Amino acid sequence: MDRITQSPVEDPAGEQPDEAPAEAPRGRDGTNRRAALIATVIALPVTLLVAVLVLVQLAPDAPAPEPSPSATAARPQSTAPVEMAAPALAARPATLCRALLSQLPPTVRDLPQRAVTAGPEQNAAYGDPAISLACGGAEPALPPTSDVYSVNKVCWYADEQPDATVLTTVDRETAIVVRVPREYGAALQWVPPISDTIVASVPSGGDIPAGCSR
Repeated sequence: MDRITQSPVEDPAGEQPDEAPAEAPRGRDGTNRRAALIATVIALPVTLLVAVLVLVQLAPDAPAPEPSPSATAARPQSTAPVEMAAPALAARPATLCRALLSQLPPTVRDLPQRAVTAGPEQNAAYGDPAISLACGGAEPALPPTSDVYSVNKVCWYADEQPDATVLTTVDRETAIVVRVPREYGAALQWVPPISDTIVASVPSGGDIPAGCSR
């Protein structure tokens, strides 16, 4: 009788499964991802900044604005003597005028004093166009309602003319006339230093208007 030999049957449950590939540690992988993300966040603004700088350098320069013309544009300033008349004065006015002219300031605001063609003992001038001063004239006859202006204790009457304002003192022993060209704006702003010299050298007197206050 034949003997049947049975081959041993391997138990499927006993088979050893293939080993799964080892996985990288999760902690290190997360750290690498965060580092990459931070590097990207930092690099993006830097890249944008570099691009902006390059565009600015390549852009054509905007034309510089042209300077606006100055109200006091530079022009040749005349230093020639200013044409002025020198009428003869009585003894007292002549004395007062010499005292006044000897004490006038060398400049009125930013205008330097200039020579005059006649009567340097009674006339003076400043700047170009010239602000002129004439001492020893007659006081104007003013209506009672005329406006007068007190500037540093000197009373002035203003006569508005087409090309200038003529200011005349109305409270001194002898009159002083200051002619201010229209180019200089408000005439009274130019007489404070002249008023100070008048107070120091020409006494008050004459028929002082009621509106003249000190």
